[in-house]
Amino acid sequence: MRALSIAATGMQAQQTNVEVIANNLANMNTSGFKAQRAQFEDLLYQNVLQPGSQTSDTGTLVPSGIQLGSGVRTASVYRIDTQGTLTQTSNPYDMAIQGAGFFKVTLPDGTYAYTRAGNFGLSPTGEIVNSDGYTVAPGIAVPPNALSVTINPEGQVEATVPGTSTPTVLGQLELDRFANDAGLNALGGNLLSETPASGPPQAGVPGSSGYGTIQQGYLETSNVNPVEEITALITAQRAYEMNSKVITAANQMMQTTAQL
Repeated sequence: MRALSIAATGMQAQQTNVEVIANNLANMNTSGFKAQRAQFEDLLYQNVLQPGSQTSDTGTLVPSGIQLGSGVRTASVYRIDTQGTLTQTSNPYDMAIQGAGFFKVTLPDGTYAYTRAGNFGLSPTGEIVNSDGYTVAPGIAVPPNALSVTINPEGQVEATVPGTSTPTVLGQLELDRFANDAGLNALGGNLLSETPASGPPQAGVPGSSGYGTIQQGYLETSNVNPVEEITALITAQRAYEMNSKVITAANQMMQTTAQL
């Protein structure tokens, strides 16, 4: 009976949906995390009677036909790139992006990854690095005797050292944008990598047209809305239950047929 396999695809789809929701809720407190949503599409149809088929020699046509679907499948899981709330941390090396763009970090193999999580610190050599110790491009080093470090909204990093009253410019941070943020590949560790679907990175100065600004001493929180996630979880659970009832009903129909 076709209903058994159709309902099974529905249960599999809702299981995927629940897994996506669970990951969102698990990352509610992850800096720079973007919530995800599962999208679904229907499967192939069996055309028992093709719509528009001719039914007589006089040219009469079937108005709707008979098309029987075969279920559902997961089409994609996309990221929702809305702005997260900025929370103050008072850590001078924490940075949040207000607007569009990603920080670029250098991975150990020399390739680049991109992140919205600005929970940065200093390496043993004074370079600004992320929580895994990867250098934040372009590789700005802070002098060990620096009294204070300031980062303006345009990404210019300055430090005040003993014996000088004028801050010294250490470097310029840049942000990268992509034509299709949804096409970035998630690596884990709050990192994303470029793919053919995302397009190449387009670097720019923070605050310039199309790029966000940098807020020193702040972190961007996750954009996960717990109320929306719980609502979606209940909806997915009910859909799973209804598909399971279809399987039960189909089984009972087959059982009745077998007893005739």
